[in-house]
Amino acid sequence: MVVVAIIALGTAVASLALRDNEGAVLARDAERLAALLETARAQSRAAGVPVRWRSTASGFTFDGLPASAAPLPTHWLDAQTAAIGNAPLMLGPDPIIAAQAVVLHRAGTSQPLLRVATDGLRPFSVEQIQ
Repeated sequence: MVVVAIIALGTAVASLALRDNEGAVLARDAERLAALLETARAQSRAAGVPVRWRSTASGFTFDGLPASAAPLPTHWLDAQTAAIGNAPLMLGPDPIIAAQAVVLHRAGTSQPLLRVATDGLRPFSVEQIQ
């Protein structure tokens, strides 16, 4: 009986440790967006066409991707994730672009905001806004 109780307690503790907290959900969306922006930036440079990222009511979209390019996702992983503001990001085709950023938040929470940004030379990265 004691062994079964210890196993049950260990299983309960492990299941609590595996739960996703709200901060991780927004961070996962931000990291994914940074990767998608870099992918679109590379496709823009390879094709020599300008690509623009913009926020939409249901997620986001990439305008100008070549038809031969693999389609990129256009939705957030979590339905509560949203971009603040409507400023589009211009992703190329030049190797050096203007410094750009998008701020993400999770609706209905008081979580810190996350900023996905580039200085124009380095890849997009995620920063927490204080």
